[in-house]
Amino acid sequence: MKSTPVGVDIAKQVFQIHYVDEHSGKVISKTLSRAKFVSYFVNRPSCLIGMEACGGAHHWAREFQKLGHEVKLMPARYVKAFNTGNKNDAADAQALWRAVQQPCKGVAVKSEAQQAILALHRMRAQLVKFRTMRSNSLRGLLTEYGEVMARGRRALDSAMPTLLVRLAERLPAMLVQMLSEQWQGLARLDEQIEAIEQQLNAWLRETPAVRRVAAIPGVGVLTATAVVASMGDPGAFGSGREFAAWIGLVPRQTGTGGKVRLLGISKRGDTYLRTLLIHGARSVLQHAKDPGAWVRQLQCRRPANVVTVALANKMARIIWALLAHGREYRREHVSMLDV
Repeated sequence: MKSTPVGVDIAKQVFQIHYVDEHSGKVISKTLSRAKFVSYFVNRPSCLIGMEACGGAHHWAREFQKLGHEVKLMPARYVKAFNTGNKNDAADAQALWRAVQQPCKGVAVKSEAQQAILALHRMRAQLVKFRTMRSNSLRGLLTEYGEVMARGRRALDSAMPTLLVRLAERLPAMLVQMLSEQWQGLARLDEQIEAIEQQLNAWLRETPAVRRVAAIPGVGVLTATAVVASMGDPGAFGSGREFAAWIGLVPRQTGTGGKVRLLGISKRGDTYLRTLLIHGARSVLQHAKDPGAWVRQLQCRRPANVVTVALANKMARIIWALLAHGREYRREHVSMLDV
């Protein structure tokens, strides 16, 4: 029996559902509170629930899957095309009801463990941002008093002790104390970032899939843990190119009348994961003794940034192949398509 499609627009406290009753044909548009949201679907027959892949969507998807329902998470960009009227909860739920019935690539529902790893990555990225902001703010304040130092954290740490002593002779004590506290706060941020990285390293050692991905040149602990947690089920992607397109490492297309023109990369998907892969590819190009014949040929005819993104695309395809087929990385491996 075909499952009844249901569009669900989620929020913090108020949830909107839209579907057509399979027996009477009546259009149901209903508002539910947070307390009654899950209980509404407890005694219902198995149905296909469509939701946007937004904040809290994976939690509700897991709850509905426990009840035996099929859940399809869709990107907001895809759902927006089905909203033909004004922007409100009822219209959004109706657009989701329309979208869930169309063939499209959904977002894999992540487990709590996978979301926990991604949460560590988000917290680490936020701490790194705070550390950079504090360092730049400290340098800017010192510049106002004629104190300039070389670039980099090492130069800042080596110059601050003598600089604070020198400033104490001509500036108010309260300002010198605050400058010292701001500088010492950088060390505390370093400790928090290191603690998160230790947790990620521990997950790498415990998870065989992450270890296989980390063996690829240019893929470290950050990229390996982030890509495994973000991908979820490798079977959700039909090929490595599909996974690379999901990250946004393939060209955008524009054209008409049968003529298609390729532009720059689409930059869709997870910006954080795409950044890690591109930085890893750039590291391989700078430090690898022999990046491979394919890379050397590409470097002869394409700009450096294009080569970097092309290598990142290839790394994404290799990652999908390892996870989808359960294989170990081998540098000398040759695809049957290349033979």
